[in-house]
Amino acid sequence: MTPMRSELVWKVGGEQGSGIEKPGSIFLDACSRLGYYSFGYRHFMSRIMGGHTNYQVRISHKPVFAMGDHTDVMLIDSKGAQEAIDMNIGEMAADGVIIADAGMKAEMPAGSQVRLFKVPFHGIAGEIGSDLYWNMVAMGASCAVTGLDRQALRDMVYATFARKGEKIVQANYDAIDRGYAYVIEHYGELPHLKVAPVPRPVRRLTMEGDNAAAFGALAGGCRFLAAYPITPASMVMEWMAKEAPKVGGIVVQAEDEMSAVLMAIGANYAGARGMTSTSGPGFSLMQEALGLSGLTETPVVIVDVQRGGPATGLPTKPEQGDINEMIYGSHGEIPRVVIAPGTYAECFYDTAEAFNLADRHQCPVIVAMDLTLGMGKGTVERLDWSRLRIDRGKILTAADIARLGGEYERFANTEDGISPRALPGTPGGIHLNTADEHTFSGRITENQEQRRVIHDKRLRKTDHVDFPGLAVRGDLPADLVLVGFGSVTGPMWEAAERLVAEGRHVAVCQLRRLWPFPTEEFLRVLSQAEAALVCEHNATGQLAHLIRAQCGGDLLPGLRKYDGDPFRPAEVVARAKEVMADVGSARIA
Repeated sequence: MTPMRSELVWKVGGEQGSGIEKPGSIFLDACSRLGYYSFGYRHFMSRIMGGHTNYQVRISHKPVFAMGDHTDVMLIDSKGAQEAIDMNIGEMAADGVIIADAGMKAEMPAGSQVRLFKVPFHGIAGEIGSDLYWNMVAMGASCAVTGLDRQALRDMVYATFARKGEKIVQANYDAIDRGYAYVIEHYGELPHLKVAPVPRPVRRLTMEGDNAAAFGALAGGCRFLAAYPITPASMVMEWMAKEAPKVGGIVVQAEDEMSAVLMAIGANYAGARGMTSTSGPGFSLMQEALGLSGLTETPVVIVDVQRGGPATGLPTKPEQGDINEMIYGSHGEIPRVVIAPGTYAECFYDTAEAFNLADRHQCPVIVAMDLTLGMGKGTVERLDWSRLRIDRGKILTAADIARLGGEYERFANTEDGISPRALPGTPGGIHLNTADEHTFSGRITENQEQRRVIHDKRLRKTDHVDFPGLAVRGDLPADLVLVGFGSVTGPMWEAAERLVAEGRHVAVCQLRRLWPFPTEEFLRVLSQAEAALVCEHNATGQLAHLIRAQCGGDLLPGLRKYDGDPFRPAEVVARAKEVMADVGSARIA
């Protein structure tokens, strides 16, 4: 008897604009209802219609944090079928199955061992009443091949379409059942693709990174967002536009990114918690405003969901090419904090904490995300609300100001560099605040000594940042430590697990704070490893160069990916073995 699987990689693909995203999301959420851990990733082109798109969903009995190395089951619509086959056949497992519309005009490559099931998606859908039901026919066919419980799909259909009426819901149910029955009747069951049920299913959340970040912002007290739509950050604004007004929040679609960040800075100056969200091109336009936030010591939170560049570049593909821009961007020198969530849950918690950091240090705080994390979707354990807190930093009341006596100095020279802040309208807190260099009271000055003292004051504000510098997963000392941040974290975790299972001593160092860089912590980790491998989504090794600049020594070996495709665990494993082999050879020599 063939044992049932504990993990499966499923994908749906076809022509962009033909409704591929909805079944992918429904399949992921349905599997989550059945208790499986999930990870989903959308591949799509920067156009509305035409071109290939697909949605991969990986499910497992244990937590998964990356795309699968191979696809076991793939659904293909008749529209764009040949392109879908050509682009994905190399990723299919040898014993995998493609379930395609019976009317497709496409051919499988010669010699391929992948089985092809032809199911009349559109024919059955037309009989039910509308071609729109084809994807639910395909979903039913998927259940027949994988053995997944159809009831979870029905539950998701009801949750998605109940507002459209019972007739629509029932038609979708019929589509699922008929797709299932067609596969069983014409192709039978495939024991090697059946996924074992989760013995004691636990209901968990599923979240997209952008939405998790937006939710975190709202939970962290953000009540104002100004942004300009840009892939892959638009969902932050879209989620906030829907949810923020329910708690008194305001969302403004600005005319451009410069206006957006300046509005957010203005909101923070007025006392609200304000933010903006963007991607690389928009973040470039915000550089001057970063300097304004830094010089005027006004908090602001910026979520940068990185994508492929330069210029318009690869707007729907992942990259981590904004590292230098986030850390060094803007003319002149200002204090800033750059934090980097690596999971969907961290997108929530980190963005909430970003507002505390911005208020405490009175400077820009940048949340460094990327497309894989922002637009991907996966399992999140139930949120721990006890982890959230609101810390407004050094904000003065009228009584505080009265106790100071004399004239209130907005930019007072304090030991930690952080000056007590009076919000506009606070009695006794009237002050000047200008984009020119200024005195402690805010008056414009070009006095050399004053400039030096107040500039030093600003720069020491982030000498001590209460946010984790890094997180280590695995045991130290180790033969190799994998280093990275953001969406590369998951593939590194899984690669390390595979290498440890082979008897290797491998750990993962996830950088949680890119700036100020956690130099001492990182050097302690590095001192306990024979070698390190820096995994990053760019061509020039921006993270590796940052590490060398802050820690000294030689440039660490790297695995750099910039082809628009997310990291997969197998790629990290292969490069890790090369690095360990090089170290072993050098030791023998």
